[in-house]
Amino acid sequence: MAHDSDSRVITMGSGAGRRISNELRAYWEGLRKGRAVPPRSEVNPRGIERALEFSFILERVAAGMGRFRLAGMHLNDLMGMEVRGMPLSALFAPDGRKKIAEITEAVFTDPAIAEVELCAETGIGKPEMMARLLILPLTSDFGDVSRALGCLVAEGEIGRTPRRFEVAGLRMSSIETQAKPLATAPAPLDPDLLEFSESQTRYGHASSVTPSAPKSPGEHLTEMTPDERRAMFRVVRTPD
Repeated sequence: MAHDSDSRVITMGSGAGRRISNELRAYWEGLRKGRAVPPRSEVNPRGIERALEFSFILERVAAGMGRFRLAGMHLNDLMGMEVRGMPLSALFAPDGRKKIAEITEAVFTDPAIAEVELCAETGIGKPEMMARLLILPLTSDFGDVSRALGCLVAEGEIGRTPRRFEVAGLRMSSIETQAKPLATAPAPLDPDLLEFSESQTRYGHASSVTPSAPKSPGEHLTEMTPDERRAMFRVVRTPD
Protein backbone atom coordinates (compact mmCIF):
# COMPACT_ATOMS: atom_id res chain seq x y z
CA MET A 1 0.00 0.00 0.00
CA ALA A 2 1.30 3.42 -0.95
CA HIS A 3 2.23 5.81 1.84
CA ASP A 4 4.11 9.04 2.40
CA SER A 5 7.80 8.86 3.24
CA ASP A 6 9.38 11.30 5.69
CA SER A 7 12.95 10.05 5.17
CA ARG A 8 15.89 12.35 4.60
CA VAL A 9 15.79 14.14 1.25
CA ILE A 10 18.88 14.27 -0.99
CA THR A 11 18.85 17.53 -2.91
CA MET A 12 18.71 17.13 -6.68
CA GLY A 13 21.91 18.17 -8.41
CA SER A 14 23.99 17.75 -5.25
CA GLY A 15 26.18 15.12 -6.89
CA ALA A 16 25.58 12.66 -4.04
CA GLY A 17 24.81 9.83 -6.45
CA ARG A 18 28.08 10.18 -8.33
CA ARG A 19 30.14 10.61 -5.16
CA ILE A 20 28.69 7.54 -3.43
CA SER A 21 28.91 5.34 -6.53
CA ASN A 22 32.53 6.40 -7.07
CA GLU A 23 33.38 5.44 -3.48
CA LEU A 24 31.73 2.05 -3.89
CA ARG A 25 33.48 1.36 -7.16
CA ALA A 26 36.85 2.30 -5.65
CA TYR A 27 36.19 -0.16 -2.83
CA TRP A 28 35.30 -2.90 -5.36
CA GLU A 29 38.44 -2.18 -7.40
CA GLY A 30 40.50 -2.55 -4.23
CA LEU A 31 39.03 -6.01 -3.67
CA ARG A 32 40.10 -7.25 -7.11
CA LYS A 33 43.82 -7.57 -6.33
CA GLY A 34 44.66 -8.55 -9.91
CA ARG A 35 41.55 -10.71 -10.33
CA ALA A 36 38.87 -10.03 -12.91
CA VAL A 37 36.02 -10.22 -10.39
CA PRO A 38 36.35 -10.23 -6.57
CA PRO A 39 34.48 -12.73 -4.38
CA ARG A 40 31.35 -11.90 -2.39
CA SER A 41 32.97 -13.36 0.73
CA GLU A 42 35.50 -10.50 0.87
CA VAL A 43 32.90 -7.70 0.95
CA ASN A 44 32.97 -6.12 4.41
CA PRO A 45 30.27 -3.60 5.40
CA ARG A 46 32.87 -1.68 7.41
CA GLY A 47 34.66 -0.85 4.19
CA ILE A 48 31.60 0.90 2.72
CA GLU A 49 30.14 2.62 5.79
CA ARG A 50 29.39 5.90 4.00
CA ALA A 51 27.68 4.09 1.12
CA LEU A 52 26.01 1.38 3.21
CA GLU A 53 22.60 3.10 3.35
CA PHE A 54 22.41 3.05 -0.46
CA SER A 55 24.12 -0.29 -1.14
CA PHE A 56 22.83 -3.75 -1.92
CA ILE A 57 23.90 -7.30 -2.75
CA LEU A 58 22.19 -9.07 -5.67
CA GLU A 59 21.95 -12.78 -6.37
CA ARG A 60 21.32 -14.06 -9.91
CA VAL A 61 18.32 -16.36 -9.66
CA ALA A 62 17.40 -16.58 -13.36
CA ALA A 63 18.42 -15.10 -16.69
CA GLY A 64 18.11 -11.32 -16.39
CA MET A 65 16.84 -11.47 -12.80
CA GLY A 66 18.76 -10.39 -9.71
CA ARG A 67 17.22 -10.69 -6.26
CA PHE A 68 18.12 -8.49 -3.29
CA ARG A 69 19.93 -10.51 -0.63
CA LEU A 70 20.79 -7.35 1.31
CA ALA A 71 19.68 -3.76 0.82
CA GLY A 72 20.27 -0.41 2.54
CA MET A 73 17.56 1.71 4.13
CA HIS A 74 17.46 4.15 1.21
CA LEU A 75 16.05 1.46 -1.07
CA ASN A 76 13.41 0.57 1.54
CA ASP A 77 12.46 4.25 1.76
CA LEU A 78 12.00 4.45 -2.02
CA MET A 79 9.66 1.46 -2.05
CA GLY A 80 8.00 2.13 1.30
CA MET A 81 8.70 -1.47 2.32
CA GLU A 82 11.45 -4.01 2.94
CA VAL A 83 13.02 -4.89 -0.44
CA ARG A 84 15.17 -7.82 0.68
CA GLY A 85 14.10 -10.90 -1.26
CA MET A 86 12.50 -8.81 -4.03
CA PRO A 87 13.87 -8.64 -7.60
CA LEU A 88 15.72 -5.53 -8.74
CA SER A 89 13.05 -5.08 -11.41
CA ALA A 90 10.51 -4.28 -8.65
CA LEU A 91 12.06 -0.80 -8.48
CA PHE A 92 11.28 -0.21 -12.16
CA ALA A 93 8.17 0.77 -14.06
CA PRO A 94 6.80 -1.88 -16.46
CA ASP A 95 8.31 -0.11 -19.48
CA GLY A 96 11.78 -0.20 -17.91
CA ARG A 97 11.87 -3.80 -16.68
CA LYS A 98 13.02 -5.40 -19.93
CA LYS A 99 15.93 -2.98 -20.18
CA ILE A 100 17.09 -3.48 -16.59
CA ALA A 101 16.86 -7.26 -17.11
CA GLU A 102 19.21 -6.98 -20.09
CA ILE A 103 21.61 -4.81 -18.08
CA THR A 104 21.59 -7.19 -15.11
CA GLU A 105 22.25 -10.21 -17.32
CA ALA A 106 25.19 -8.47 -19.00
CA VAL A 107 26.75 -7.72 -15.59
CA PHE A 108 26.69 -11.42 -14.70
CA THR A 109 27.51 -13.04 -18.04
CA ASP A 110 30.07 -10.72 -19.67
CA PRO A 111 30.93 -9.82 -16.86
CA ALA A 112 30.68 -6.03 -16.91
CA ILE A 113 30.14 -2.92 -14.80
CA ALA A 114 26.83 -1.10 -15.25
CA GLU A 115 26.36 2.61 -14.53
CA VAL A 116 22.73 3.58 -15.07
CA GLU A 117 21.02 6.96 -14.97
CA LEU A 118 17.39 6.71 -13.83
CA CYS A 119 14.35 8.96 -13.77
CA ALA A 120 11.33 8.28 -11.56
CA GLU A 121 7.71 8.16 -12.60
CA THR A 122 5.89 11.33 -11.57
CA GLY A 123 2.30 11.92 -10.52
CA ILE A 124 0.18 13.10 -7.60
CA GLY A 125 2.45 13.17 -4.55
CA LYS A 126 5.35 11.92 -6.65
CA PRO A 127 7.63 14.85 -7.56
CA GLU A 128 10.48 14.74 -10.05
CA MET A 129 13.34 12.52 -8.97
CA MET A 130 16.58 11.38 -10.56
CA ALA A 131 18.74 8.45 -9.47
CA ARG A 132 22.05 6.77 -10.17
CA LEU A 133 22.46 2.98 -10.16
CA LEU A 134 25.78 1.12 -10.08
CA ILE A 135 26.10 -2.69 -10.39
CA LEU A 136 29.45 -4.46 -9.90
CA PRO A 137 29.88 -8.23 -10.42
CA LEU A 138 31.04 -10.61 -7.70
CA THR A 139 31.77 -14.33 -7.60
CA SER A 140 29.97 -16.74 -5.27
CA ASP A 141 31.63 -19.32 -3.02
CA PHE A 142 31.53 -21.67 -6.03
CA GLY A 143 33.52 -19.25 -8.20
CA ASP A 144 30.72 -18.37 -10.64
CA VAL A 145 29.70 -14.75 -11.28
CA SER A 146 26.25 -14.90 -9.68
CA ARG A 147 26.47 -12.09 -7.12
CA ALA A 148 26.72 -8.32 -7.49
CA LEU A 149 27.53 -5.36 -5.27
CA GLY A 150 25.74 -2.14 -6.11
CA CYS A 151 24.17 1.08 -4.96
CA LEU A 152 21.17 3.19 -5.88
CA VAL A 153 21.09 6.86 -4.89
CA ALA A 154 17.98 8.93 -5.62
CA GLU A 155 18.10 12.73 -5.53
CA GLY A 156 14.94 14.69 -4.80
CA GLU A 157 11.92 14.39 -2.53
CA ILE A 158 10.65 10.82 -2.30
CA GLY A 159 7.03 11.75 -1.69
CA ARG A 160 4.38 9.04 -2.01
CA THR A 161 5.76 5.53 -2.30
CA PRO A 162 6.48 3.21 -3.94
CA ARG A 163 8.70 5.14 -6.36
CA ARG A 164 9.66 3.32 -9.55
CA PHE A 165 12.15 4.24 -12.25
CA GLU A 166 12.92 4.06 -15.94
CA VAL A 167 16.33 3.90 -17.61
CA ALA A 168 17.44 7.32 -18.85
CA GLY A 169 21.10 6.59 -19.63
CA LEU A 170 23.52 3.68 -19.56
CA ARG A 171 27.25 3.03 -19.57
CA MET A 172 28.55 -0.56 -19.66
CA SER A 173 32.25 -1.20 -19.01
CA SER A 174 33.90 -4.53 -19.75
CA ILE A 175 36.05 -6.08 -17.05
CA GLU A 176 39.79 -5.79 -17.68
CA THR A 177 42.01 -8.47 -16.18
CA GLN A 178 45.23 -7.33 -14.55
CA ALA A 179 48.25 -9.60 -15.11
CA LYS A 180 49.59 -11.28 -11.99
CA PRO A 181 53.34 -10.91 -11.38
CA LEU A 182 55.48 -14.01 -10.89
CA ALA A 183 55.87 -14.97 -7.25
CA THR A 184 59.65 -15.46 -7.61
CA ALA A 185 62.10 -14.85 -10.43
CA PRO A 186 64.02 -17.82 -11.90
CA ALA A 187 67.30 -18.43 -10.06
CA PRO A 188 70.49 -17.60 -12.05
CA LEU A 189 72.68 -20.46 -13.24
CA ASP A 190 75.61 -21.42 -11.02
CA PRO A 191 78.84 -20.74 -12.97
CA ASP A 192 80.47 -23.76 -11.34
CA LEU A 193 77.86 -26.02 -12.95
CA LEU A 194 78.22 -24.70 -16.47
CA GLU A 195 81.18 -26.97 -17.24
CA PHE A 196 78.92 -30.01 -16.75
CA SER A 197 76.23 -28.82 -19.12
CA GLU A 198 75.97 -29.83 -22.74
CA SER A 199 76.71 -27.16 -25.30
CA GLN A 200 73.67 -25.96 -27.21
CA THR A 201 73.72 -25.82 -31.01
CA ARG A 202 71.33 -23.86 -33.17
CA TYR A 203 69.34 -25.97 -35.56
CA GLY A 204 69.88 -25.24 -39.25
CA HIS A 205 73.27 -23.50 -38.99
CA ALA A 206 76.11 -25.72 -40.25
CA SER A 207 78.81 -23.47 -38.82
CA SER A 208 77.59 -24.11 -35.28
CA VAL A 209 77.49 -27.92 -35.62
CA THR A 210 80.58 -29.76 -34.37
CA PRO A 211 81.92 -31.99 -37.23
CA SER A 212 82.14 -35.72 -36.51
CA ALA A 213 85.44 -37.64 -36.53
CA PRO A 214 86.50 -39.17 -39.92
CA LYS A 215 85.48 -42.79 -40.46
CA SER A 216 87.98 -45.60 -40.99
CA PRO A 217 88.13 -47.51 -44.32
CA GLY A 218 86.58 -50.52 -42.62
CA GLU A 219 83.59 -48.45 -41.46
CA HIS A 220 83.13 -47.06 -44.97
CA LEU A 221 83.22 -50.58 -46.41
CA THR A 222 80.55 -51.93 -44.07
CA GLU A 223 78.19 -49.05 -44.91
CA MET A 224 78.42 -49.69 -48.72
CA THR A 225 75.93 -51.69 -50.76
CA PRO A 226 77.09 -54.89 -52.56
CA ASP A 227 77.15 -53.09 -55.89
CA GLU A 228 79.27 -50.30 -54.44
CA ARG A 229 81.72 -52.84 -52.99
CA ARG A 230 82.03 -54.74 -56.32
CA ALA A 231 82.73 -51.47 -58.10
CA MET A 232 85.78 -50.97 -55.94
CA PHE A 233 87.47 -54.12 -57.28
CA ARG A 234 88.94 -54.56 -60.76
CA VAL A 235 90.33 -57.63 -62.51
CA VAL A 236 94.08 -57.50 -63.14
CA ARG A 237 95.42 -59.81 -65.85
CA THR A 238 99.00 -60.98 -65.58
CA PRO A 239 100.99 -62.41 -68.52
CA ASP A 240 101.42 -66.19 -68.56
